[in-house]
Amino acid sequence: MIGCLSGLSLVLMASLGPSSAATPLTRVKAGHLVALDMAPLFVGKESGCFEKAGLDVETVFFANPGDNNAALAGGSIDFSTNPFTLPFFAANSGVPIRVVSAAGGWGIIEVIAQKASGLRSMSDIKTYAASGKAKLKIATLQGDTLELILTRSFAKAGIDTSSVELVYFNDLLGMVEAFRSGQVDILSHIKPYTTEMQIEKGAVRLTTDAETWTTFSPNTVVSVLEKTLNDRPQVVRAYLEGLMCGADIINNHPDQAVSLLAKGNYFRVKPDVLLQSFKSAPVPVSFVPDLDSVQSVVDDLTKLGYVKGTTKAADIFRLETIKSLQK
Repeated sequence: MIGCLSGLSLVLMASLGPSSAATPLTRVKAGHLVALDMAPLFVGKESGCFEKAGLDVETVFFANPGDNNAALAGGSIDFSTNPFTLPFFAANSGVPIRVVSAAGGWGIIEVIAQKASGLRSMSDIKTYAASGKAKLKIATLQGDTLELILTRSFAKAGIDTSSVELVYFNDLLGMVEAFRSGQVDILSHIKPYTTEMQIEKGAVRLTTDAETWTTFSPNTVVSVLEKTLNDRPQVVRAYLEGLMCGADIINNHPDQAVSLLAKGNYFRVKPDVLLQSFKSAPVPVSFVPDLDSVQSVVDDLTKLGYVKGTTKAADIFRLETIKSLQK
C-alpha cells in the first residue's frame, strides 16, 4: 500500500512538472516624476505587465529631478525616469549612469498661452513685444528642457529673450497653479497639465518639443547605473518589456489605460484630460529617442552655462536592448 501511494505521488508530481512552483518575482524600485511619458511605467504596474516579465516593480515618487538622480546614484532605486538632461549632469559629476530608453511618449512638453492674451503662435510673442505693452510673464523651470524649448523656439521666431520676463519656479505643480490663477501669461510645462489648461481654461498651444526639436525628442528617459546594466542585463530587459507592454495598452486601448491610471491616481487630473493627452500625441508611444536632438539640446545647455562637462550622448546612451525589442 505504501509503495502504491508513493508511486501515485510520483505520477502526480511528474504531471505537475517543474513549473508548478511559482517563480519568485525579482523586486526592483523605479523612481519617477509625473510627466505623461511616464504613463507606460504606471500602466505597466497596474495592468500586471511587469509581473508577466518577471518583475515586482515598486514605484517611488520624487518631487524634483535632482532627488531622483541622487537616489539612483546612491543605489536606493534601480531605475530612474527623469528629464533627459539629468543623466548628463550625473555623468559629468562622475556617476556611472547609462540611459537605456526613452520613457515612452512624444510631444510631451508644450508651451501654452492664456486665452485672453490673444496669442496664437510663437511669432505672436514677437509682435506683442514690439507693441510696447508690459512684458509677457512666462513660467518655466531654469536649466531644464522647459526653459530650452523657449530659447530654441525664440531663436526660430526671432524673439529677443530680454523682451519677455521669464519667471523661474522650482515646483512643477506650483507653475500650473500660477497659470491657472492668471499670475503668468505663458506656461512652459508638460502634459497632461498643459492639456488640462487647454480643456478647462481654453489655453492655446503655441508649440511642442516635437515641433521645436524633432518628433522623437524625449522629455524623460530611463536610466540605470552601469553596474546594473552589466551585472543584471536580464532585469533591464524585463523592465523594458514591461514598459512596452504598458505602451501597447496606451496605443491600442487608451480608455483602458485611463482606467488603470485612475486606480493609482498618478496624475490627479480628470479622465477626459488624460484621454485627450494620449490622443493628441504626434505619434504612438515608442521608446527609441533621437540622439542628435538630445545632443543639440545639451549643446544649448552648455552654451548657457548650465552644463559644465564634456559628456556626449554617445557616452551614456545604451539603446541596443530597446532597439532589439522595438523592431
